[in-house]
Amino acid sequence: MVRHTPSMSVMVSAARKAARGLQRDFGEVENLQVSLKGPANFVTAADRKAEKVLFEELSKARPGYGFLMEESGVVEGSDKSHRWIIDPLDGTTNFLHGIPMFSISVALEREGQLIAGLVYNPIADEMFIAEKGQGAYLNDRRIRVSVRRDLPQAVVATGIPHIGRPDHEGFLAELTTVMNEVAGVRRMGSAALDLAYVAAGRFDAYWETNLAAWDIAAGIVLVREAGGFVTDMKGRENMLNTGGIIAGNDMLSRKLGDLLKKAQKRGT
Repeated sequence: MVRHTPSMSVMVSAARKAARGLQRDFGEVENLQVSLKGPANFVTAADRKAEKVLFEELSKARPGYGFLMEESGVVEGSDKSHRWIIDPLDGTTNFLHGIPMFSISVALEREGQLIAGLVYNPIADEMFIAEKGQGAYLNDRRIRVSVRRDLPQAVVATGIPHIGRPDHEGFLAELTTVMNEVAGVRRMGSAALDLAYVAAGRFDAYWETNLAAWDIAAGIVLVREAGGFVTDMKGRENMLNTGGIIAGNDMLSRKLGDLLKKAQKRGT
């Protein structure tokens, strides 16, 4: 049994409490599919309810910490050195369509540095956690990134831009380039779970652009603590600001980054 630090215990408890509502609401969402208006409004309400639970539980345990949240945005705290970064429902479209691939994502930042991350899939009951310098775990079992070194053996994950997202042509250039070099490409619909799967060695690498900080903050900690590397699309550690991310082991993350640069040159 892994011994959690007090901060991680707070994160796990808050996530499990928020998950109970999501599990209940996920069971109801299929009943709403006959209504054109109902499902989307229902899911928005589920998202906000989960965020409210996380906010209340974390605030109670750590009064003064600030927040960056998907629904409510920035909430300044009296403690300027600590901030929670929260996505209460990453994979909203999956949730809306009754697809059980969504997650709760909670990260803790101290002095601008990510120090703890949690990604929880409440349907599979898979709790991915990591703290800086402490390793990464799935349901208390230590996890590590894949050891595959060559792209032809690699399964790579990504996100596909949808309506309202920019640069579909640029993504197709990237996808075409990567598809020709790897064993397979997967699209999960939850960036937080993509990164958790990289940390667990299920995916060998992952890339995506136009993400928000709450999509990836917790997953960044997971991958790093599982022995992996995370950069933005230019090879810098500026993922939260640029919204672009490449993750994997040291070799594959570099090789994937080189492929994406090649694709970007072709697209210009």
